[in-house]
Amino acid sequence: MTIAVLAVLVVLFFIFSSLYTDWLWFDQLGFLNVLTTQWVASTVMFFIGFIGMAVPVFVSIELAFRFRPVYAKLNPQLDRYQQVIEPLRRLAMYGIPAVLGLFAGVATSSRWQLALEWINGVPSGKVDPQFGLDISFYLFALPFYQAAAAFASAVVLISGIAALATSYLYGALRFNGREVRISRSARIQLATTGAVYLALQAVSIWLDQYSTLSSQTSSTLFEGASYADANAVIPGRQILAGIAAVVAILFVITAIVGRWRLPIIGTALLLVSGLLIGSVYPWIVQKFQVEPNVRTLEAPYIDRNIAATREAYGVAGVKEEPYSATTTAAQGALRNDAETTANIRIIDPALVSDSFAQLEQIKQYYQFAPHLDVDRYKIAGKSQDTVIAVRELNQANTGAQQSWYNNTLVYTHGYGVVAAYGNQRSSDGLPVFLESGIPSTGALGKFQPRIYFGEDSPTYAIVGAPKGGSKIELDYPAGDQGNNQNATTTFSGNGGPKLDSVFKKLIYAIKFQSEQIFLSNGVNNDSQILYNRKPVDRIQKVAPYLTLDSDPYPAVVDGKVVWIVDGYTTSANYPYSAIQQLSNAISDTYTPAPDFALDNINYIRNSVKATVDAYSGKVTLYAWDDKDPILKTWQKIFPSTVKPVSEMSAQLISHVRYPADLFKVQREILGTYHVTDSNTFYSSTDAWITPNDPVSDAATAKLQPPYYLTMKLPGSKQPAFSLYSTYIPNSKGVGTRNILTGYLAANADAGSTAGKIDSGYGKLTLLALPKQDTVPGPGQVQNNFNTDTAVANQLALLQRGDTKVKRGNLLTVPVGGGLLYVQPIYVESTAETSYPVLRKILVSFGEKIAFEDTLNAALDSLFGGDSGASAGDGGVVATPPATGTPTPTTPSTGTDATLKAALADVQSALTARAAALKSGDLSAYATADQALVTALNKVFALEK
Repeated sequence: MTIAVLAVLVVLFFIFSSLYTDWLWFDQLGFLNVLTTQWVASTVMFFIGFIGMAVPVFVSIELAFRFRPVYAKLNPQLDRYQQVIEPLRRLAMYGIPAVLGLFAGVATSSRWQLALEWINGVPSGKVDPQFGLDISFYLFALPFYQAAAAFASAVVLISGIAALATSYLYGALRFNGREVRISRSARIQLATTGAVYLALQAVSIWLDQYSTLSSQTSSTLFEGASYADANAVIPGRQILAGIAAVVAILFVITAIVGRWRLPIIGTALLLVSGLLIGSVYPWIVQKFQVEPNVRTLEAPYIDRNIAATREAYGVAGVKEEPYSATTTAAQGALRNDAETTANIRIIDPALVSDSFAQLEQIKQYYQFAPHLDVDRYKIAGKSQDTVIAVRELNQANTGAQQSWYNNTLVYTHGYGVVAAYGNQRSSDGLPVFLESGIPSTGALGKFQPRIYFGEDSPTYAIVGAPKGGSKIELDYPAGDQGNNQNATTTFSGNGGPKLDSVFKKLIYAIKFQSEQIFLSNGVNNDSQILYNRKPVDRIQKVAPYLTLDSDPYPAVVDGKVVWIVDGYTTSANYPYSAIQQLSNAISDTYTPAPDFALDNINYIRNSVKATVDAYSGKVTLYAWDDKDPILKTWQKIFPSTVKPVSEMSAQLISHVRYPADLFKVQREILGTYHVTDSNTFYSSTDAWITPNDPVSDAATAKLQPPYYLTMKLPGSKQPAFSLYSTYIPNSKGVGTRNILTGYLAANADAGSTAGKIDSGYGKLTLLALPKQDTVPGPGQVQNNFNTDTAVANQLALLQRGDTKVKRGNLLTVPVGGGLLYVQPIYVESTAETSYPVLRKILVSFGEKIAFEDTLNAALDSLFGGDSGASAGDGGVVATPPATGTPTPTTPSTGTDATLKAALADVQSALTARAAALKSGDLSAYATADQALVTALNKVFALEK
């Protein structure tokens, strides 16, 4: 008994530790009401589920036992059953309901969000076209009613089974051949249970009529009630609900008069009616009335589906704008698009992470994300697209002993931001940095550079020390040739719960299963423990109702590095709206699809913009779409947790982007729902699809991701930071053509005024390409690049020996009255230390191709020697390897020796540069890098 009591106490203490650490974390972050609301709601729902299941089952068993026939003559088998069960009867009568109640309580406690949404649901102000009910009924009320009806039905069914078993065991229900005898008390109890169950089925069937508006039933053309649903399924369910209610009354009559014939016949009729009215009749209407006249009869219901889908996905105002794209590259064609041309991004954020690492990682215990982010900053008064990354900590590569002390107390944070101009390159093909180095220097001004909270931060760290105490956290490498001492620091923010008592140290030692937290003298009363350090994790905990964007991105805002994360409110219950699997809709080359997608939605809003301070971990939520009924509902549930947009600073507003995940969902919808005519929709003659990424492997091709660019769209007066994607015809098989049919762009620039969103932000522009002319799509253009003889010869020169060619993102830019394709070409060594270097730019306009060292030169070559505008790399004198088709020659002995000497100089420079990089000597690195350029130029000159 002592051991059992101690074991229970230990388990309870572990549970308490988990709950108390959650309390401390939410309290420190300022979102304690979120946790307490969840606790209260979950606890109330648990007891509702427990009592709702346990009490009816107990009462059912108790009544069946109490009113059993005392002198019933039982058969020998039942006598043996009673002898076995009787000693355990009392335990079973209380234990069985309690166990069932525990299961029910756990199940219902997880539905606390459903219950709170029902209680606090806010009207949307819009009604459905079939029943005229507010949309909020489908978003909040209907799911709760259906869940409650299902739970109640399960309770009554289990209670009925328990009563039936008890009655049989104690002789109230007996079978004698074909004769069934039942006692009066058992008859009343079972008949009453049956009446309640049938009444619940009547309610459930009645509710099911509303579900037809958010599912596919009779028609597979679209989601929502079709002609057959509106004229057969919905009336049929109303009739069936009435029949079920009548059968429930028949069971009540049986409880009174004792005749079972009527309810049995009624139940049989209900089953037959369910088959005939619920299935056969709708099939007859669909098969013989709708299908012969489908265009006419389904037209109004297709119109409902189109209107609801466009509204639910936020594309109701998008209209096709004809764009008569020319395919002739005329001289000076880009003169009117000079600003767009100057901002075309040639640095591919998916390829240059290794370049950032080799040039700016500085120490091996830092790292950059494999895919960098694109943002924009005001540089010298002009908006500049940038490729940006934070220098995060990589504990696995510290080079030091992998001890708890080092990993928890010393290596605690990353350091600094690295940003490069998106439209520039150096003469040797490397990014041109506008912010770099340790300590950080550049055009972004002064800001707190330490990254304690990031996408790759370790699980937890313990920071902080008394005033005047020794600093043990490694801050950044600061040593030189005569001093190997690194800079140290002590965290001074408010980033996590304090470990200011023995009890707190103990519970966190339990939470993270590390006795060192409790025993180490490095943990003091001024220490804070930082955990849940990933921005997405922190936001998800304080806003559990949000679906978060897959791509958080860093920005330097008001002297701090903050992570900006888009939050969505979603639902799968919007009437008549098309259903999408969210994770599949957003999957592309950069975002993998899950093995099993379980996130169906048919409504989405970018309702919240969230930020996480990379230094302090502070989470701030802003109501970006304050008209969204789901967000307004959750603001009632968690008051004061979401701030209005008016509290956003000008700098923060200037770094808000139109979210890529939302855009990908919308482009998926607009591929079909750009059509607003029901006849065209039905025939699918104008359906579009996003092309596969032409750069990816054909065997595992994924959709081409959307890209951020600053550009001026046709019809716009000013360029804007935008997000775009393209469309090709949605067709399969041999006749599939990769021609461009549409171009979708979103104004991703929220402006730069504090507390105010620019009126143009979020505007979607859909350019429809002419159906009569052929404009090459990304796949065709990539094929043209790959098969062009001159291009192939030059690529062969680049890809020889120990180098390989990497094709960058293929951008599509609407300029010059047509569509310009731009693709950077990188060259990377196959050696152990390698990173991609931008060597060439491929461009295409119509059927014409140009391939030059810089984008500026390529555009001039493409447009008859003068494009009429300058690109961002216009002033660069590139030093790539020799181009053109080589003429086979036999080098002389002297030339061969000179070439070998030049190659030896290249190797020597590479070795010196690698050594300087490893030691962190930036001066030596720059000297070695210049020596490498000189040596390479000698090699190229000799090869000519």
